[in-house]
Amino acid sequence: QVQLEESGGGLVQAGGSLTLSCRASGRTSIIDVMSWFRHTPGNQREFVAGINRNGGTTDYIDSVKGRFTISRDNAQNTVTLQMNSLNPEDTARYYCAARKSGFLPSTPAYYDYWGQGTQVTVSS
Repeated sequence: QVQLEESGGGLVQAGGSLTLSCRASGRTSIIDVMSWFRHTPGNQREFVAGINRNGGTTDYIDSVKGRFTISRDNAQNTVTLQMNSLNPEDTARYYCAARKSGFLPSTPAYYDYWGQGTQVTVSS
């Protein structure tokens, strides 16, 4: 089994920055893709960004391209989401997710493991 724990959420003003981290523990050797999703009440969980094991493949939703950067440190079993130029539409609970297989999907159902989430609130 794999456990994921997010940290780094909080309250920030529009235009500000936050860095989210996700640390994996347990059988981390079986993890390939790690991604971030976000969720707001009344909406489906939305893919934000993902990265494969060697960091050579990344993907972002259009609304965060140029503002968010995903990175990974396999030695530390962590994935980081650097979020810049935040706006109120980025307010959500952010979840770290991991999957065992190699391709990088944006659909939540393809992920095997999930963290509990961390809240990001951007004030206008």
